[in-house]
Amino acid sequence: MQKKHYSSENDKNKPISGHSSGASHAKTPLAQPERLGAAFESAAPTARAPSALSSLSQATLLALQDLLRQGEAENTLRSYASAMRYWAGWMQLRLGQTIALPLSMEVVLQFIADHAPRQTSTGVRGELPPEVDAALVQSGCKAKLGPLAHTTLVHRLAVLSKAHQSRNLPNPCQDPRVREVLSRARKTYARQGGRVQKKAALTKDVLQQLLATCDDSLVGLRDRALLLFAWSSGGRRRSEVAQAEMRFLRRLAPGQFVYELLVSKTNQTGRATPDSNKPVLGAAGAALEAWLAASAITEGAIFRRIRKGGHLDTSAKAAAGLSPAAVRLIVQERCRLAGVEGDFSAHSLRSGFVTEAGRRNIPLAQTMALTGHQSVPTVLGYFRAEAAMHNPAAYLMEEEEDK
Repeated sequence: MQKKHYSSENDKNKPISGHSSGASHAKTPLAQPERLGAAFESAAPTARAPSALSSLSQATLLALQDLLRQGEAENTLRSYASAMRYWAGWMQLRLGQTIALPLSMEVVLQFIADHAPRQTSTGVRGELPPEVDAALVQSGCKAKLGPLAHTTLVHRLAVLSKAHQSRNLPNPCQDPRVREVLSRARKTYARQGGRVQKKAALTKDVLQQLLATCDDSLVGLRDRALLLFAWSSGGRRRSEVAQAEMRFLRRLAPGQFVYELLVSKTNQTGRATPDSNKPVLGAAGAALEAWLAASAITEGAIFRRIRKGGHLDTSAKAAAGLSPAAVRLIVQERCRLAGVEGDFSAHSLRSGFVTEAGRRNIPLAQTMALTGHQSVPTVLGYFRAEAAMHNPAAYLMEEEEDK
């Protein structure tokens, strides 16, 4: 079978890698999101039972698969689904093929070439044809036009690698040629100034501006309690805030609480440790006390949706709590009301807490005990970024002039 591919702008309407239909991607029907979801089900990573379990019943094997799948964090499963949905959409629109594992090394190399930008005579670009890029955005597989961020490209490949490993299939992502190209692509990104875009930090001064927008309405009480709970207890992740439940909250005294955070990104097994107890004291404790009194919540999720008209949603679904996305929207809405400019999100509460701790020279161990960070370099990154602004060596010229 003769292979066809996009070798230049002149033949970009020809399909890559021969599929028997001979149809170009321009004539390929746009995949609907639900069809791409089905493609994910057929190609997504699934738990593989060891060969010793092959004699067990099908029901037992399915139960084991469910246990392994349910042991994954929801955010991880969502990221797997998003990545595999993108692979399905890209293969259909770019290659005219339905995704089926294992993929070839050539397909993976084409994916990298399409999405890793490089310097050309016409500027920085990848090989993904503009009309395919637009179709991926239109189908919901891609958020915006243009090349993927390096972290996104690496994540797409990591999920594909996981899909092959979990099915014990030949893994094209481990091919030396793929690894070499990806390594060079990382250096290319770096030379182009590409880096991880971090959200702006909500330090204490900025947080106070957000809190000033929270009135004594039910929404205002909830948002004040949520912001302070997330920030003061150690910069909680948005999923931890959304999943916070009354059964893990212990009241020590009026306006004083301890929240037991058993399951987190760095503690998936729920093991109890001394650092699992997160204090909610001072202004945070007072705000939480006021919210619980006004909402009359005694069980279930601590933070919940409020209906139009200012009434607490008492439905069974609401009792499960807010979604992580809702926490992000609350932060961004309060930033808007406060007139605070910057790229803020729910993670800004976490980075803001660590940055503020560094600004006040809080010992690293004490900060990490509250945040739950396992990586010292990650925390030091926040500490050193703040400390750099107060480094006496940065003012040597000023000191010389003063003399």
